Amino acid sequence: MKISRLYMDNTLRNYCHLIACEENGEAIVLDPLDAQKCLSEAKRQSLTITKIVNTHEHFDHIQGNPEIVESTGAKIHAHINAMATIPNVDIPLLAGQTIEVGNTVKLRVLDTPGHTKAHVCLASEIGTPSLFSGDTLFNAGSGNCRFGGDPHDMYKTFVEQLSVLPDETNVYPGHDYIINNLKFSLSVEPNNGFATQLLAKVGDQSPEDRSVTTMAIEKKMNPFFRLDNQEITASLKERFPDMNEDPETVFVNLRRVRDDW
Repeated sequence: MKISRLYMDNTLRNYCHLIACEENGEAIVLDPLDAQKCLSEAKRQSLTITKIVNTHEHFDHIQGNPEIVESTGAKIHAHINAMATIPNVDIPLLAGQTIEVGNTVKLRVLDTPGHTKAHVCLASEIGTPSLFSGDTLFNAGSGNCRFGGDPHDMYKTFVEQLSVLPDETNVYPGHDYIINNLKFSLSVEPNNGFATQLLAKVGDQSPEDRSVTTMAIEKKMNPFFRLDNQEITASLKERFPDMNEDPETVFVNLRRVRDDW
């Protein structure tokens, strides 16, 4: 499996991904925004796009669909609950299905509500463990839940699906938010030396060359995986003195604080 991460260089700092079989050149384009950038990169690499996957229905993850379909005839795949909000979906997706191209790409569909009710992530089943997380898991953060989602659903997604992935899983989100997210992480856990060091490292990188994190790295600095950390809990209790300290309440209140940060 060959992964090409394409930075869209827009105000929302989107990433799109080409996921290709090295043997036959067949490729998936994930969350296309700028169709020309995706098509040009595919042409440069002599790849044939046969499938489009949208992690969810927001415009910045589907805008390139029509032009790519027109140019390639690729079939659109999206969550079954997004059939009414993403035009011309060919293949509705359910948890546990697989999406394959060639012999080296096999991606398992995870039904991951939270950011929206119709969000999927993709986990590789061949080669290096990889997660394509859309707007569910960001590097050092989580997606917001303000536009059709629910933070309680997001909590369950993190705990029941993401946290159990292998530690060596590479994380490919839909946006380059790592610098702001690390700054937020340090605002609620200022003594996290690992996050401090990582912020200094990624601050010297361009979005195109940004380090790829792993689940192990996320668990060291992403507050949405660090729900039993006493420094984070104490920080939240300064804002919510009567807050319960159970993990779900910590997660939901972290999300509330991040929304206004």
